[in-house]
Amino acid sequence: MVKQDMNATSSEKNIHTDFTNNMTYGEYLQLDKILSAQNRLSGHHDEMLFIVIHQVSELWMKLILHEMTGAIQSIEKDDLSTAQKRLARVSKIQTQIIQAWDVLATMTPSEYMEFRDSLGQASGFQSYQYRMVEFALGYKTEHVLKIYQKDPELHSKLKDAYEAPGLYDVAIHALHRAGLPIDGEVLNRDVTMSYKENDSVREAWMTVYQNTDKYWELYELAEKLVDIEDWLQQWRFRHMKTVERIIGFKMGTGGSSGVDYLKRVLDQQFFPELWAIRTEL
Repeated sequence: MVKQDMNATSSEKNIHTDFTNNMTYGEYLQLDKILSAQNRLSGHHDEMLFIVIHQVSELWMKLILHEMTGAIQSIEKDDLSTAQKRLARVSKIQTQIIQAWDVLATMTPSEYMEFRDSLGQASGFQSYQYRMVEFALGYKTEHVLKIYQKDPELHSKLKDAYEAPGLYDVAIHALHRAGLPIDGEVLNRDVTMSYKENDSVREAWMTVYQNTDKYWELYELAEKLVDIEDWLQQWRFRHMKTVERIIGFKMGTGGSSGVDYLKRVLDQQFFPELWAIRTEL
């Protein structure tokens, strides 16, 4: 054992140990800020779990938005292969967020009630990054912007995202540029409104799926979009069941109906034609 330790030490002699004038791992990641941001208001042991799970989810959402923004820009340039790569990464990130609910579900109702009052009216319903994800996917609701009026800079950021074309908007324009007929009312639609199903878009996607060799990149893009919606709905379902498991049907801290609200949003669709054509193919 001693000989093995000596060999290991000898083989790793080039490991840096003097960081007097060099940046460390912790400094690069700003771990002092990240790891000092878990401030329990109640002092209850399980509040740490609650805070960390939600902070980690927000970090993952930050990366999702980064990748979606990049994908939108790539699609606008008809660089569909790069867009597919970024959207594939989004799907992998989504699996991580879904698994986070399994960790939070280890907290019992009795444990949560010990510190729930400390949250006041703060709620995940107010997550501005989640709203930006919804906006990027084409689900637009102007009334939620009121939540962020307290912070003018943040409100402006949300408003920009609200007024920007979403992932599906640019995908539909890519269909049009590929020579597939799309109604002008869709191409020129008000992107601050939630997307509504359209026959010309359904027919265009049907053509893509029936001619995959000719429209391979659009076909692959479509499947990446389906992946993202599929995983998002699974995330929503795990969210709903975790909330039901911990607080039942109590009202949410932010004033929503809680589980009832979470069940209703399970019926929302972002890319309706991509699901509709599966019955027709």
